[in-house]
Amino acid sequence: MFETVPARPAGFTTRCTRVLLSPWSRLSLLVMLLAAGATSVLLFEPQRLLERGWPPQVDGAAALVLFTVAYGLCTVAFVPRPFISLAAGALFGSALGLAGAIGGTVLGAGIAFGLGRILGQDALRPLLRGRWLKAADGQLSRHGFRSMLAVRLFPGVPFWAANYCASVSRMGWTPFLVATGLGSIPNTAAYVVAGATAATPTSPVFLVSTGFIVVTMLAGAAVAWRKRHALKHRVRSGEPSGV
Repeated sequence: MFETVPARPAGFTTRCTRVLLSPWSRLSLLVMLLAAGATSVLLFEPQRLLERGWPPQVDGAAALVLFTVAYGLCTVAFVPRPFISLAAGALFGSALGLAGAIGGTVLGAGIAFGLGRILGQDALRPLLRGRWLKAADGQLSRHGFRSMLAVRLFPGVPFWAANYCASVSRMGWTPFLVATGLGSIPNTAAYVVAGATAATPTSPVFLVSTGFIVVTMLAGAAVAWRKRHALKHRVRSGEPSGV
């Protein structure tokens, strides 16, 4: 009869690796990265682009690419997208400004989604015990594209909050990015056009773009109120979440 050999205790390096790769360590890293990004935004104040314009050393296609990357990074660091979209229109005009703003929107959403999925999902999913949290998670997991498209079309949920909530759910990359790109076009275009025509605030184009912004904000508030009560009813009745 063979003797059972006791398992050797894990070495120091192995234990350290397990601790560093544990869900809570990764979540802590995510929190530190977001705090560092928010701090850098407070120090460098990217919103000053609206006042001072783009650095003259960079122009042409390189300027648009650099702005797109900066747009994406700023959204990850919690800079409100309307300010950067206005700057996109003021700096590059309506067409190029919209291209840079949408590209930066999708880039920033993808970075935030990836960070949340890799660093935060394993630690946060076990905490989804409340009925409201489970209902929201079910909505995003089962109806990811439609839910994210609605969130992007009707402003109300902060951009960064939607990104990280989606990353904790089981939503796939493709529906998240496609819904973000398509759903962000109308409101982003309105802000970009408003920024491009801000020098002529009485022009019809500026008035239409600002009017569209106001209408979508009111519509977003109405949709959010309706969805809140519908979700509340489903949670109380135990029904599965739907769109």
